[in-house]
Amino acid sequence: MGSFSIWHWLIVLLVVVVIFGTKKLRNIGSDLGGAVKGFKDGMKSGGDGEADAATGPAQQVTNTQRTDANTVDVEAKTKS
Repeated sequence: MGSFSIWHWLIVLLVVVVIFGTKKLRNIGSDLGGAVKGFKDGMKSGGDGEADAATGPAQQVTNTQRTDANTVDVEAKTKS
């Protein structure tokens, strides 16, 4: 009662093909395949990101010595 036979699945497949058409289903299949391939390629090259982070740009060095304790160092920005 809870499981479907092969005939039920064939009828569902036939209804889907009639509703969407074979061209639309082919496009969906190729898009899904491309997404899976892109995901696998991303997972393979995922370990390379750690090496890139170590050789990233150098951080800005700021002078931490203050001549006056009451001086506040701020950066002014213009409105655009």
